[in-house]
Amino acid sequence: MAKKRTVFYLSDRTGITAETLGGSLLTQFDGVEFRQISVPFIQSEEKARRTVAMIDRTAQEEGVRPLLFCTLVDDRVIALLQESQGYLLDLFGTFIDPLEMELGQESTHSAGRAHGIANQRAYQSRIEAMHFALENDDGNSPHNYRQADIILVGVSRCGKTPTCLYLALQFGLRAANYPLIEDDLHAMVLPDRLVPHRKKLYGLSIDPDRLVQIRAERRPNSPYSSRRQCDWEIHEAQRLFEVESIPWIDSTYKSIEEIASTIVDQTGVQRRFF
Repeated sequence: MAKKRTVFYLSDRTGITAETLGGSLLTQFDGVEFRQISVPFIQSEEKARRTVAMIDRTAQEEGVRPLLFCTLVDDRVIALLQESQGYLLDLFGTFIDPLEMELGQESTHSAGRAHGIANQRAYQSRIEAMHFALENDDGNSPHNYRQADIILVGVSRCGKTPTCLYLALQFGLRAANYPLIEDDLHAMVLPDRLVPHRKKLYGLSIDPDRLVQIRAERRPNSPYSSRRQCDWEIHEAQRLFEVESIPWIDSTYKSIEEIASTIVDQTGVQRRFF
C-alpha cells in the first residue's frame, strides 16, 4: 500500500511557483501518494493563523506532519507558519540569501513579482499570443500564418490545439495549427497555404491505438474513429513529414510541457520571457 502524505503549497500570491517547484520535487518519490492542497494569497497574519490551524488539524488527524512548500516573502507570516506542525520548505529563502550575497544587495522582498503584471508590455504580448492561438486554431485564418512563430501540423486529435495554447501561455509564442485532412494525405504534398511557411512547420503524430481512443470519445463507432482510418492517417502523415522534411514528434507518451519544450528546443524559435 502506498504511503500517504498531505502537501500544502503556501503563497502570498497565486501559488503557481510553489505548486510548480514543489510538484516537480515530489515526482522524484515513488510509492508515496500525495494529497495536495494549495493556499494562495496568504497576505495577512490572520490568514496565516487560519492556515496554521488547518495544517495542525491535518497533522493530528493523519498522525504525520504535512509538507509545506512556501513561497512567501513576509518574515512575520513565515514565522507564524514555522510554528505549525508541518515541515516547512522555504523555496524563496533557500535561494534569496545566497543571491543577496553574490549580487551584493538586498532583495526587494516584494510579493507577486513572479506572476504579477510587473511589465505591462510583456503581459500584453502573452495575452495576444493566447488570442492568436485561439483565432488560428484548426486551420482558421491562414492569412495570419505570416505572423506565426510556429505552425503545428498533424491529423485531427493528435494534440495540436493544447500544445499551441501552452506555447502561447508559457512561452509567449504565436502558434497556429493546421489539420491534415484526407485530401492532403492522398496528394502527399504540402497544402498550398502552408508552402510559403515551410520553415515554421512542425509535425505532431500519435500512436494509432491512442488516436482511436480519443476519437471514439468524440464520435464512437464511426469511420473517423475506426482503427483502419487512424492507422492510415498516421502512416500517411508521417510519410508526408518525411517527404517534405518537416521535423515531428510522437506526442503519445509525452506531456504538453514536454512536447512544447521539445518543439522550442528543436526549432530554435525564440521564446519570450515574462
